[in-house]
Amino acid sequence: MHPFRKAVEAGDEAAVEALLADNVVFTSPVAFKPYPGKAITRAILRGVARVFEDFHYIREIADGRNHAFVFKAKVSGKQITGCDFLHFDGEGRIDDFMVMVRPLSAATALAEAMNAEFELIQGEALAYIERTQHEGAGA
Repeated sequence: MHPFRKAVEAGDEAAVEALLADNVVFTSPVAFKPYPGKAITRAILRGVARVFEDFHYIREIADGRNHAFVFKAKVSGKQITGCDFLHFDGEGRIDDFMVMVRPLSAATALAEAMNAEFELIQGEALAYIERTQHEGAGA
């Protein structure tokens, strides 16, 4: 089992965070623009963990640095099937994270649930940036 899958299924947020490259780009199934950076990607993943119910991976496909993790979950009572498409850089960190989901009714429910979380997600991302800058300053 890949360390990413193991971390997600264990709910180990620190292990997932450690696998994210600083320059990771997250492409959402329900937003037009990708989200660049570890802070926002980390916060989005935390938000997803709050809105998904009964999340579990059902398949893992790997080809070199490219991995696909097929999952099932529920969002607002709707069954959703999706796939996390990940690319790992030369250091083994995720530098590209794209998610696709189906069916449309579940994608719509996901969009609504994540929209309701987005203020909290943005706050978490800003707090992470401030904390890491503070730590980087040696304070």
